[in-house]
Amino acid sequence: MTARQRPTMADVARHAGVSLKTVSRVVNQEPHVSGPLQRRVQEAINALGFRRNEAASRLARGAAMLTIGLVMENISNQFYAHLAAAVESAAAEHEALVVFGSYEERPERERMLVESMFARGVDSLILVPSAGGHSWLSELLGGGLRAVFVDRVPAGLPESSAVLLDDFKGGRLATEHLMARGHRRIALISDDENLSSVHDRARGYREALGTVDESLVTRGVFDPWRAAREVDRLLELPDPPTAFFATNNRAAIGILQALRTRRERPAFVGFDDFALADVFDPGVSVVRYDTALLGRTAVDLLLDGGPARMVRVPVELVVRGSGELPVTTSASASRRGRG
Repeated sequence: MTARQRPTMADVARHAGVSLKTVSRVVNQEPHVSGPLQRRVQEAINALGFRRNEAASRLARGAAMLTIGLVMENISNQFYAHLAAAVESAAAEHEALVVFGSYEERPERERMLVESMFARGVDSLILVPSAGGHSWLSELLGGGLRAVFVDRVPAGLPESSAVLLDDFKGGRLATEHLMARGHRRIALISDDENLSSVHDRARGYREALGTVDESLVTRGVFDPWRAAREVDRLLELPDPPTAFFATNNRAAIGILQALRTRRERPAFVGFDDFALADVFDPGVSVVRYDTALLGRTAVDLLLDGGPARMVRVPVELVVRGSGELPVTTSASASRRGRG
């Protein structure tokens, strides 16, 4: 077995010194296996890192092929497109299919998509939850729906399985990086802080700064054009910000749009990498993470079938130039205005 191959039940049987049928009975929780044999098999499972292939198990029992529902905010966004590709790739390893749905920031459409998928036989769900409450999911979860949440914690559903980014660390890293260049008036261009991911990124920003000027905090920015408008407004303040932290890639693009005609630019760091971020001059410094790992972990957690748990995917700061501009340069941009 190579390092890239998943361990099989045959590998577990060889490691434990038992028959394949015994391993199958233990994995499928069938009776007629003695306690000592169960312990030997479980020790081999733990040692090899074996995970039951839920899709193959379903087919062996004569059930339909496993279909995973993936419900996201907007698949046209680069983050969600990459997440969908990662989930589809990981699901293919389990011989499972993936069906997609986007709710376009509308909680009522999110609920409609989930309920419609469940009614059509989709009993395994990966969901990027909206800012709305999710207590309505309790009935579906009690009725056989298995769900793993990605990127955000759902409101009103305690003890849910979730794969999250280390959002708090990312917000703190970005802000501390700007502060290390002398910036203290750092504006926050933020999405809906009712979303756990955005809330934690903003919390990291606040902890790093210590004292926050609330006039420099903008919330509820979903689109680049709105972010650009807010940046223009902030730079017209009597005491404007010298740097910006954007909590998502759309806000970062909006900052670029607002600054494109200014002779000198404030510093800024974005959360989420995006296409061509390294092509601009200066390149856009971002908090980055492995989207493929995010999607793969969600699929594995969904199919493991164990108790609810939370997994955090690490983040890193990628330095490209925009976050390294000093205060003197960015402050002059506010004084000199547009070119």
